[in-house]
Amino acid sequence: MSDDFGRQPPRRRVPGPARPERSARPVGRRRPGPGARPARRPAAPRPAAPKTIRLGSPRPRLRLVGLALTLVLAAFVVRLLQVQAVDASTYAAKAEQNRYVGYTLAAERGGITDRDGVALATSEDAYDITADPTLFSREELKIDDGPEQAAALLAPILGQDQEAIVKKLRPKDKKLRYALLANRQTPQVWKQIKDLKSALAAKSGTDPGTANVLAGVLSVPTTKRVYPNGDLAAGILGWVNADGKGGGGVEQQLNSLLAGKDGKIRYAQSGGRQVPTVGSTETPAVPGSDVELTIDRDIQWAAQQAITEQVKESKADRGYVIVQDTQTGQVLAMANSPGFDPNDLSKASSVNMGNAALQDAYEPGSTAKVMSMAAVLEQGVATPLTHVIVPNRLHRGDRLFKDDIDHETWYLTLNGVLAKSSNIGTILATGQLGKTQAQANQVLYSYLHKFGLGRYSGLDFPGETPGILAKPADWSTSQQYTIPFGQGVSLNAMQAASVYSTIANGGVRVEPTLVRGTKGPDGRFTPAAKPKETRVVSAKTAKTLARMLESVVDDEEGTGTKARIPGYRVAGKTGTANRVDPATGKYKGYTSSFAGFAPADKPRITVYCAIQNATSGSYFGGQICGPVYKQVMEFALKTLQVPPTGAKAPKLPVTYTP
Repeated sequence: MSDDFGRQPPRRRVPGPARPERSARPVGRRRPGPGARPARRPAAPRPAAPKTIRLGSPRPRLRLVGLALTLVLAAFVVRLLQVQAVDASTYAAKAEQNRYVGYTLAAERGGITDRDGVALATSEDAYDITADPTLFSREELKIDDGPEQAAALLAPILGQDQEAIVKKLRPKDKKLRYALLANRQTPQVWKQIKDLKSALAAKSGTDPGTANVLAGVLSVPTTKRVYPNGDLAAGILGWVNADGKGGGGVEQQLNSLLAGKDGKIRYAQSGGRQVPTVGSTETPAVPGSDVELTIDRDIQWAAQQAITEQVKESKADRGYVIVQDTQTGQVLAMANSPGFDPNDLSKASSVNMGNAALQDAYEPGSTAKVMSMAAVLEQGVATPLTHVIVPNRLHRGDRLFKDDIDHETWYLTLNGVLAKSSNIGTILATGQLGKTQAQANQVLYSYLHKFGLGRYSGLDFPGETPGILAKPADWSTSQQYTIPFGQGVSLNAMQAASVYSTIANGGVRVEPTLVRGTKGPDGRFTPAAKPKETRVVSAKTAKTLARMLESVVDDEEGTGTKARIPGYRVAGKTGTANRVDPATGKYKGYTSSFAGFAPADKPRITVYCAIQNATSGSYFGGQICGPVYKQVMEFALKTLQVPPTGAKAPKLPVTYTP
C-alpha cells in the first residue's frame, strides 16, 4: 500500500501462459551468436480467406442523378416562370373562357288582352334545350359514339331527326361550346331529359364503364308564346317566330314594346353544371309591356263564327267581317275566314297567315255608291227626292252600262237610286258634279280621298294595303263611269267599314284604332294617342245619307231586306262587284258585301262583311252578307247593351210617277 493518499500501487505482472516447446532446430542452421535476436519460429499455416468483391464508389452515380434532378427542376422552374409570369394573362384568359359560360336571359314578353283584360296572347314558362359539344368528345366520355347515343335518347323527346342532333353535338368547330338543340320546350320536356340525366349519372357512378352521355345537355329558362283562344283573332294578333320576335300582326307591329329587353348571366361551370360556390354576374331582363286592344273577345268570336259558316256554305275563297265603334273609331272585331292557329304554325297555310281584311285589295262594288251620293248631296246638285230617269241601258264613252237586272225604264228618286242600287242612276247623278266630265271626276276623286281611299287606314298594320285610287287624269274612259258605282277602284275591308263609320259619326272620319293602350313593367297604363279626326261631309249630309241607307233595308224594293233587325233602325248598303282573280289578274267571280250601322238614328256600331268568290248558292251581297251583318250586329248590340231608340223611321220615296 502506498503511503501517498490517492496513488495507485504498481501493477503486478502476471505471467502469461506457458509456450509450447519448440521443435528441433533444423540441421545446417547457424546458432545465433551472443547479442543476436532469437529467430522466430515459423507460423503455422492458416486456412485461405474467401475471395470478396469490392463495390465501385457510389459518388459518380449520385452526382449524375443529382445533375439530372437539377435539370428537371430547372425545366419546371423555367416553365412555371413562363406560365405564371410571361404567359400568365394568356392562360388566365383561356381558363376564364373555358370555365365561364354566358347566356342571354330572355325577357318575358308582354301579354295581349282584349278591351276588358281577357288574355288573347300570353307567355308561359319554357326551356331552350342546349348542349356543350365539347362534353361529348372522346376525351370527356371515353367513348367514340357519345353524340350518337345522346341523340338516340333526345330525338324522341324533342321530336327531331336523330342525325340533325348528332351534327349539333359534333360540330366542325371542335372548340364550339354552345349548341341550341330545341327552343321553347315545355317544362315537361325538360323534366324528361333531366330525369334521364339523373338516371345515367347514378348508373355511371356505380358502373365506371357506363358514360353519362347526357351530361353536356343543359337548359336555359325562357318563355313560350301561347294563344289561349286558338285561332280567335289570329289575323290581328299574328304570331311569334322561332327567334322570339313577332312574325305578323300586333306581335310584329308592337314587337319592341312587347319584347322588353333581354338580360345576361355569366357563371362558372364544370362538367356541364354550374359551380354554386363561384360568383356569377347577372344583368336582369326587363319584361315587355302588356298591350290592351280595342277588340271585344265575345264580339270577335261572334263575327268569326258567322263569317266562317257563310264562307263554308258558299264555298267561297275567303271572307272578312269588321265591327267598329262609330264614335271612337275603335275596332271591336276583325275576323277572317279561313284563319290559322298561331299555337301550331306547322298546320297553317301561308295564304291564310296574314290579315286578309287589311291585306286584300278588291273592287268594292255598290257599297261604294254611298260616297258618290255623299258628294252629290254635299255639292248640292241633288236631294233625296230628285227625280232620276233610269233607262235599261246607258251609253257612255265606249260602252253600254246596265244594272244588275234588266228592267224597263225606272222612275226613281235619288233615294231610290241608292235603295235599288242602280249603276245607271249613280252615273247620271255623279255626272252633275261638274260642267264637264273631267270636272265631275275631280270632284268625285276629292271625296273618295277624304273618305280614306288610296291611303293607309291609320292602323299602321303590317302588310296593310292602301288600295288603288288613281288620279282623275289617269282614269280611263270606262273608269270615269265605273268608279262612281265601285268598279275600277280598290280598297281593303277596313277602309270600307271606315266609310260607313264616317257617315254614322256625323260626317267626321275618325282613324280606326286597334290599341287602347299599354301597361309597362311598373304597372302604369298609358292610353293610346287620340286618333286623327277629319271632317268629310257636313252633319246634315251625313244625316240625310243615314235616312237614305235605311230605305235600302226597310223598303220592300230595297236590296238589303235580309239585314233587318227587329226593334232597331238599320242603315246599310249591299254590294256585288266583279272580282279580279289574284292568280290571273282577270275578272272571275264576284265580291259580295254588305255595310251598315245601327241604330240608324243614333249610330253606335258599324258592321262590314265581304265574301270573295262564292261558288255555291247566291253571290249577291244582300243575300249572303246581309244575314252575316244581321247576326253580328244583333250580337254586338246586345253585348254592348245598346237599346233601340224607339223612334220610327221616316219613309223616303223610292220611285215617282212621271
